Amino acid sequence: MKYFCAFLTALILVASCGQSYDEKQRITKAERAKQKTEDSLALKVAVLPTLDGMPIFLAKERRLFDTLHVDVRLRRWNAQMDGDTALIGGSIEGAVTDLVRAERIKKRGTPLTYVAATNAYWQLVSNRLARVKELKQLSDKMIAMTRFSATDYLADLAVDSAKPKYDVFRVQINDVQIRLRMLLNNEMDAMLLTEPQATTARLYRHPVLMDSRDKGIRFGVIAFRTAAMRDARRRKQIQTFIKAYDMACDSLNERGLQHYSDLIMKYCGADKKTVKALPKMHFEHAAKPRIQDVLRAQKY
Repeated sequence: MKYFCAFLTALILVASCGQSYDEKQRITKAERAKQKTEDSLALKVAVLPTLDGMPIFLAKERRLFDTLHVDVRLRRWNAQMDGDTALIGGSIEGAVTDLVRAERIKKRGTPLTYVAATNAYWQLVSNRLARVKELKQLSDKMIAMTRFSATDYLADLAVDSAKPKYDVFRVQINDVQIRLRMLLNNEMDAMLLTEPQATTARLYRHPVLMDSRDKGIRFGVIAFRTAAMRDARRRKQIQTFIKAYDMACDSLNERGLQHYSDLIMKYCGADKKTVKALPKMHFEHAAKPRIQDVLRAQKY
């Protein structure tokens, strides 16, 4: 009888464990479905590990979006191409990008609306071991860039203006972090970088050959799918997103980038030396890009 009771107790325990596991599975499945629904309803924005997205990083981390009751979810990639694919496919609503890429997306059939020009600029940096001190010395050298982007446009501008004696080879390196590492590892002659990667390159004494600001070019932009702008619920989300974005710009301008060094290291992968050496940057409230910049991108 004693053994029978022990067996019966064990059987009940096994049965109860089985029920508990099944229940957990049902809860997990329900939770996954809930998370998927919440994600589909949220406003999803693609960002790169670059400082043109800094107001968005700040608004997310300091809960400005939450305070204004908008659920914004960041899709973090190291290459613009990944954000483009998601934007075209409709799995995200917006992206921090550049006008050259955005205009190409529009030409390929995905209407976009620009809500903000960013302060992004690009520097053409040469490897100090390549002994390239001016643009005409790029002859027979390799430049890392991304095709159909601001970096592609600027690489063409640099080469066309200097007219090197021999060909200059454009090498597509889409991942901005890999591009920087290739410079630091002496695997590339030159490349186009934005901040904070450009500051890291300068810290390692790689010379700057050209700066997009000197050319009067402002290609940085935040774009949303026009389909999202036409939807009343999405449009309200985007309007609230812009309000939080402007609040973040004010905080950045008031306190400076270094005050938010933890966010720069988290979102951009920059080290402390780079953060400390960053130039002073001004972040403007959301406003549409200049017509001349849009036209430049359209003609490219």
